[in-house]
Formats: sequence, C-alpha cells, structure tokens
Amino acid sequence: MNDDTQPLLALTLGDPAGIGPEIILKALTHADLYQRCRPLVIGDQQILQRAAGWLGLSINLVSVVEPGAARYTAGTLTLLDLVNAAPAACPAGQLSAVAGKAAVEYVFRACDLAMAGHVDAVVTAPLNKAAMNMAGFHYAGHTELLAERTGAGTVSMLLVGPTLRVVHVSTHVALEEAIRRITPERVDAVIELAYQSCRVLGIAAPRIAIAGLNPHAGEGGLFGDQEQRAIQPAIEAARNRGRDVSDPQPPDTVFLRAVRGAYDIVVAMYHDQGHIPMKLLAFDSGVNVSVGLPIIRTSVDHGTAFDIAGTGKASEESMLAAIDVALQMVRARNHMG
Repeated sequence: MNDDTQPLLALTLGDPAGIGPEIILKALTHADLYQRCRPLVIGDQQILQRAAGWLGLSINLVSVVEPGAARYTAGTLTLLDLVNAAPAACPAGQLSAVAGKAAVEYVFRACDLAMAGHVDAVVTAPLNKAAMNMAGFHYAGHTELLAERTGAGTVSMLLVGPTLRVVHVSTHVALEEAIRRITPERVDAVIELAYQSCRVLGIAAPRIAIAGLNPHAGEGGLFGDQEQRAIQPAIEAARNRGRDVSDPQPPDTVFLRAVRGAYDIVVAMYHDQGHIPMKLLAFDSGVNVSVGLPIIRTSVDHGTAFDIAGTGKASEESMLAAIDVALQMVRARNHMG
C-alpha cells in the first residue's frame, strides 16, 4: 500500500490495437511499483478487460473521475475511463482511425492533468503514427503532439538507457530535412536541453559529447563543413555559458566513449544516428523522454508491435524503466525546488 505523498503518474494506454494495454497490465502486476508511486491508467475499460483475457489475468478495476479520488494499492487498477475504444472497432494488430483517435485522446487528457498539476508526470505506452494520422491528428509522434498541446518552445527527444543517454537535434523528418535543420541556433538549443536533461536526472555537472554529422566529424572540412559552419559555433556559445561540451566527435566512436564513461550524454544530429546505438544496447530497457516541455513525460522506446499484439508476448521491461525514469525526474525536480 502507498499513500498520498507518493508521486501520481498518469499512464496512457497507447493504441488500443497495439501492445500498450498488455504491457501496462503486466507492469501493474509488480507489487513493488505501488511502493514507489500511485499509477493512474488513462484508457478504456473494455480494452483493458480484453487484454487481461489475453494475459489470463483477473483484474480488480476501479474507475475514477478525478486522479486523487482513489486509494492506489497493489492488486487494484485505477482507471480514468474515456470510453472511446470499443474492442470490435479496434481489432488487435490492425490500423484503425478509431484506435488512433483514442490513443491521442488518452495523451491529451494526461497532458492536461499534468499541466493543471493534478498528476506529477505522464508515462505513455506507444501510439501508432499511421493510425493517429488516419484519425486526423497529423503529428510525427508524441513529442510533437505534446509540444503543441503545452505551447512549448524548443523540444527534443531524449533516449535513456542503462549505460547511454542521447538527445537529438532532429527526429522524425527525412534525412535531407534533418541536415537542413542543423543550424547554430538549433544545435545550441539542443545542447542546452542536454544539459538541463542531465540536471533533472540528477547529474550535477553534465559532460556533453557532440556527435558530428559527417564521417570522421567532417575531417577538417574534407567530408562536409557542417561541423565548422553550424556545430562548432553552437559549442562555443554553450561553453561561454559554462557548459562542459566536447568538440564534434566522429559519430562512429562517440557513443562507445560515452558508454565507457567519458561523457554523460551525447547530442546526436538526427534520428537514426542516436537511435541505432540505443536500440542495439537497450532495446527492451530504453526510455524515451520529451525534453523542453513544461511537464515530465517519459515513454517506452518501442512501437505498437502489431505483429504480437494480443499474444501476451510483449515485455513490460521498457514500461517499468519509463516509470522509474519519470520518478527519478520527479524527485530531481522536487529537490531543485
């Protein structure tokens, strides 16, 4: 049993046709979770009951209207039921506008609760970008959706694993567009996000590595000049603010150096540059964090996995890790005042 002093987390169900319902149910079978937080699921009761059947679980489900109107105890699932995803309209493993709309509505509700101070953090199960767009929500992902909903300025994606942290200058755009987005202003802003991210994760003096864009970080201009023209000026600006920032590092070695302890975080220039090492090292335990938002939001670092939805095979490890990172950020934020 826990009490009202424990952080209150909003867990969004994700796409009802994906593995989100299953990994949330599995995560909530870990009784020790309730000793660290109060988990509030935002989703649909019928979808959860369907997933419980797939998993062979018997759930004691309590539906609430307000987050604080319940006692959060092991063996009880506390749900804010949006009643928006009839199972027949959201077949497991299939794209549908109904499921895409429901997934977005869960995130909107959780975001609004966090903005109002009714929950301490938001932890999201995966939504499906195609389903979301089918429903008329034209976002590249959670980060972009939440940036608009909260009115945030510069936001980015932070990946956290057991041995590596990565923040991105760009994420869900074509590679050609990613290269265009490497400007001194954008790189400088993301370096600052990297610094602030480490601080809210409890690292007092972050050591920040900068991955170059080009092979060998441009090799002095032989393989491209973005390092000299756009990245180095941002590094100098950050150093002038007292940040501990490396020169542009060869992308093929910088992540290894970070894993071995030389740096606390790596600034990657585009999506795959940062995601490939993270997925290789921490596919099941990686956590996705939206940084630059006025709220704390963490997520699993995997997709809806339609190919195994409904089979009970999905692992809850990344969901548990996302909850732990959210709690770490809540504690750091409270400590910082």
